[in-house]
Amino acid sequence: MKYFLLALGNPGAEYENTRHNVGRMALENFEHPKVKLIESFEMMNNSGKALKPYLKSKKDIEGLIVIHDDLDLPLRTIKISFNRGAGGHRGVGSVIKAVKSEAFTRLRIGICPTTPSGKLKKPTGDEAVVKFILGKFKPAELAELKKVFKKVCEAITLIVDEGREKAMGEFNK
Repeated sequence: MKYFLLALGNPGAEYENTRHNVGRMALENFEHPKVKLIESFEMMNNSGKALKPYLKSKKDIEGLIVIHDDLDLPLRTIKISFNRGAGGHRGVGSVIKAVKSEAFTRLRIGICPTTPSGKLKKPTGDEAVVKFILGKFKPAELAELKKVFKKVCEAITLIVDEGREKAMGEFNK
């Protein structure tokens, strides 16, 4: 199977190190001979446009791995899913619309802070959410993310080398 990897985010220096760009940040040093990295120069909500030249068949779509931020997951966590809806994420919605399918792999990276007891501290209201996801990570969060990015690269490698189900069993804990 051919694998295609799309990391969601916004282009431009003003979006570097923002929570919404965590997918792009995770892949800065990723390489695998069986994976075609697809770089989108579109804004997040139009990310699907970048896929048109690459995905020619249903099998190609099933080989797609989309990496993106997830406000419903705590910082420092990742989750792999397959054949799921956008869950309110407009970048993922753009991908689904572009490929006319949900049958691809999503690797979600948590960006939500937590209380000391582990409860999510999500912002409330559209304006607060936008401000938060477009906000930059704090230096301590960036340090933590280095470990997360290592896990992301390990998860992608496992998906490609041994299959999505094996990777889900290993990383969705």
